[in-house]
Amino acid sequence: MLVEEIMKTDVITLPPTATIAETLVILQENKIRHIPIVDRENAVIGIVSDRDVRDASPSILLKDADQGELEHEIQTIMSHPVVTIHPMDFVEEIASIFYNKEIACLPVVSGSRLVGIITEKDMLHTLIQLTGTHVQSSLIEVKVPHRPGILPEVATIFGKRKANIVSVLIYPFGNDPDYKVLVFRIQTLNPMPVIQDLRDAGYQLMWPNNIPGPKR
Repeated sequence: MLVEEIMKTDVITLPPTATIAETLVILQENKIRHIPIVDRENAVIGIVSDRDVRDASPSILLKDADQGELEHEIQTIMSHPVVTIHPMDFVEEIASIFYNKEIACLPVVSGSRLVGIITEKDMLHTLIQLTGTHVQSSLIEVKVPHRPGILPEVATIFGKRKANIVSVLIYPFGNDPDYKVLVFRIQTLNPMPVIQDLRDAGYQLMWPNNIPGPKR
């Protein structure tokens, strides 16, 4: 899946000369947490979060707080340089950027111009869709040898039952390089026929566990 498929293209931006007060109002009215700061060519030169604005705003607990701080330009508190991504980047790969950089928002840039934005919430929603957890389904985990051709071999068993596979994930089996775990989500409330077929074929099930089921 590509970034351009999930990014928001209707992005609220501000020039670096906007005030902290103006930024605070826009964040609150639009219920957003990040605003890219752009120049006249719509190139990203910074980014501001709601936390940046809160930290720069005078405390409501102080009677003599200087409200003039809110008139400072947003460029005085924006974060820069900004980590950006491209519309043709793979969503699965940019997830590591969110994790490694510990950031919550990534502007999407093409030809040096801002074309979209992706947030942590967008990423989480996408990963839920990719793993199939948003639909009613049954989970089956199968321990298999780590060798070429094992995935279609196991998938054939699901095909014989005409089971609709919603998603497939592949996990390492602990620290053992000789095995891996195939995680299938199938769109059925009664996975027992497939589970029994897998057991009959000699596969070890991690979930449901490998306790033998009733014979047909």
